[in-house]
Amino acid sequence: MIRYLKSAQTAAETAEADRKVRQTVEGILDDVAARGDEAVRELSERFDKWSPPSFRLTQAEIDALIASLPAQVIEDITFAQVQIRRFAEAQLGTIHDLEIETLPGVRLGHRNIPVASVGCYVPGGRYPMVASAHMSVLTAKVAGVKRVIACTPPLGGKLPAATIAAMAMAGADEIHVLGGMQAVAAMAIGTATIAPVDMLVGPGNAYVAEAKRQLYGRVGIDLFAGPTETLIIADDSVDAEMCATDLLGQAEHGPTSPAILLTTSKRIAEQIEGEIARQLTTLATADVASVAWADHGQVILCDTEQEMLEEADRIASEHVQVLTQNPRWFLENLTNFGALFLGPQTNVAFGDKVIGTNHTLPTKKAARYTGGLWVGKFIKTCTYQEVDDAASAMVGEYCSRLCAIENFAGHKAQADLRVRRYGGRNAA
Repeated sequence: MIRYLKSAQTAAETAEADRKVRQTVEGILDDVAARGDEAVRELSERFDKWSPPSFRLTQAEIDALIASLPAQVIEDITFAQVQIRRFAEAQLGTIHDLEIETLPGVRLGHRNIPVASVGCYVPGGRYPMVASAHMSVLTAKVAGVKRVIACTPPLGGKLPAATIAAMAMAGADEIHVLGGMQAVAAMAIGTATIAPVDMLVGPGNAYVAEAKRQLYGRVGIDLFAGPTETLIIADDSVDAEMCATDLLGQAEHGPTSPAILLTTSKRIAEQIEGEIARQLTTLATADVASVAWADHGQVILCDTEQEMLEEADRIASEHVQVLTQNPRWFLENLTNFGALFLGPQTNVAFGDKVIGTNHTLPTKKAARYTGGLWVGKFIKTCTYQEVDDAASAMVGEYCSRLCAIENFAGHKAQADLRVRRYGGRNAA
């Protein structure tokens, strides 16, 4: 039996806030499309109090910022990027062009072609997301994207040196200190000073996510991303301290971030509220994490691992930590998740920051139909066909009859022409 000991806000309770975000974003995108750089500058002044002579950094400015950082920071960024590059290159190695002769004289295939230009948004604000530079810029470059533009907001009115260093070290071709909806709009729509891109990637707040949603179609995007989500699957082999730490570690992302404990342990279920309250007394980000837990935290008690599996697939969380005696059973059986973290030795923070897998992942149940950002997202798999004379005539006869069934006269004419031209003595 599945028992919901703590429930989150319902979707209806958040619908009004979502509506206001949609309206705001629509107006801003229209403004940038109409007024270009002028609108972008006004928005930057309004939201970030930021209006430098140029939003794009020069190479000299980038070099100076990198030089200003402690050697340990550069070493740590380098370590993280080595791990992310290694895994991305291994993933790229699984993607192959294809050509096969399906019938005598019929050659079909596909080519894997990198997207030409990508805009990477790297969030700032309270949390300067240095890691998002690795995840987006570096992965795009490994995929073979020729032009990668990266945008990030100022940090307290100053240039975010560590983020900019990570962007540059990852291989960004252009770096702009520009935040929020105005950055996303400028990259997708284009202005006099920023050439438009073909694809947008990277996480952001509700406004950035909505801007990407509204721009989809004009450009490609990685994901329709919502607030960060985490799901802890635990049995009696772990304790409430670890479960609470890992729940709050993701709840701190924002006040609307869902954090769910799914457990077969009555002991942990009964202890979790007290343990979370204890940890919130010392957590530096408690002002955010406490709201997320109060409004969007859940505790679900199950009788069996099978019930936990079924409930986890229903939830389809972005991050799923498996803190059980046999975590690989969930790897073998779970189907709806953004990323899995198996066993108590790993955690979402490893994946978010350094271990090598990508941290841009599906939210809001999108894990039912997509995975996260990886090199393959930046690659178009495009098919082609080539046939000889005899095959053209033979396939043409089938095609002609099939087109007639569907009343496509023009399609039928294309097929009939090939039958006449290449059918030799059998031509009609």
